[in-house]
Amino acid sequence: MSADDSPESIAEESAQQAGGLDEVVPEPLMPVWNQVEKVQAFRRTHGETYVSALELLTALALTGGYVWWLLIFLELL
Repeated sequence: MSADDSPESIAEESAQQAGGLDEVVPEPLMPVWNQVEKVQAFRRTHGETYVSALELLTALALTGGYVWWLLIFLELL
C-alpha cells in the first residue's frame, strides 16, 4: 500500500471531486456557510503555523503556572 492509497488521500480526492457543499446548502444558510468556508481556507493556508503558535502559547502558560505554583509553595515553607 503506497502513500497515495491512504484513506486520507482517497477521502481528500473524493472531496475535491464532489464540488463542495455549497451546491446543497439552502440560500438562507449561505452567510453562515461562507463563514465556515473562510475558516477552512484560513486553516488550509495557516494551519501548521497557527497550531505551532497555539502550542507555544500553551506551553508558556503552563510553564508560567508551574513557576507561579512553585513560588507560592516555596514561600509557604
